[in-house]
Amino acid sequence: MNSDDKRKNLELLEKTAGMTANQRLVVMLYTLHPTDRSGAVLETAANLAKLVGMAPPVFSRTRKQVIEAGWLEETQRLGHIRYYRLDPRRMGEKIVIPLRRAT
Repeated sequence: MNSDDKRKNLELLEKTAGMTANQRLVVMLYTLHPTDRSGAVLETAANLAKLVGMAPPVFSRTRKQVIEAGWLEETQRLGHIRYYRLDPRRMGEKIVIPLRRAT
């Protein structure tokens, strides 16, 4: 991890200071997890929950809170599976056209 990445992660920790520990963990997970070109994390909630040691219902509930707080945005839906990415505006990025995963 280079110094710019470290700085961005520290900024993110500062911006999420008012959130619960689980909410911050979900934000950091979506920040650090590999993504597709649109920035979407292409992993199921069950796998993400396992990765951070949360029960799947706790992860889903927490992710919903993070979505409602405006930190994550849905990028695609395949059947009943939804994929999300960190909203780039939260880190000061300007998006003119929302990116969507190519099908």
